[in-house]
Amino acid sequence: MGLSIHRRQSTPPNEMSMIEHLRELRKRLIISIIAVSLGAVVGYIVYPSVLTFLMHPLCITNGANNCGLYVTGPFDGFSVRLKVAVISGLFFASPVVLWQLWKFIAPGLHSKERRYGLAFVLSSLLLFGIGAMVAYLVFPHALHFFESAAGAHVHAIYTPQNYLNFLMLLMVAFGVSFLFPLVLIVLELLGVVSTTALRKRRRYAWLGIIVVVAIFIPSNDPYSLTAMAVPLLLFYELAILVGRVLLRPGAKASRQES
Repeated sequence: MGLSIHRRQSTPPNEMSMIEHLRELRKRLIISIIAVSLGAVVGYIVYPSVLTFLMHPLCITNGANNCGLYVTGPFDGFSVRLKVAVISGLFFASPVVLWQLWKFIAPGLHSKERRYGLAFVLSSLLLFGIGAMVAYLVFPHALHFFESAAGAHVHAIYTPQNYLNFLMLLMVAFGVSFLFPLVLIVLELLGVVSTTALRKRRRYAWLGIIVVVAIFIPSNDPYSLTAMAVPLLLFYELAILVGRVLLRPGAKASRQES
């Protein structure tokens, strides 16, 4: 039995059986679930601070004296706290979850793939966070636009559900959209598209970006549209520049040697 255990532990990752892969996946999932659960407990404890942070755009728009969310049922307040706690738990535990995902994937990759894969994961996390923060910063302007459009005699009353759902949806949409340059760079590295083609089709790409943003952005206010479209246009040019650097003959040769 000791010999069989030693063999199972020393089995190369790319030669692991399906059962061993499932065991490894179960281990990573259990650790991730524990991390999210502990993060949710922390989120439940620091709920007042998190809610204050999320309501800051509303307070900027309506002023400190008219900054409140209204519930319509006796259990709504508790459900809001649980929801915010779970969202906070996902946020707090995201480094652990991403690390467990990386630990599951990395052993089956070559050294070159691990190097680029880790950079891709870290860049994805950074860009998603930047996009979510841009949405958070532009949200007060979006709220003011929608509230002023109804006229001075119409006053908005928000429930925690519709306010927080809208804010979270906008932050996720911005976070995902800010991954756009990474997608282009990966396509360039895989040879699906070339930097030359991206440069030649720049006008059509710019027009397509603006149209897609206008269609799929959760809020159709001009502030959010501009805050999403302009970075994506800049990211398009950045992806071309990065692709040219990575696909230089010297850079390609060094990657092949590694």
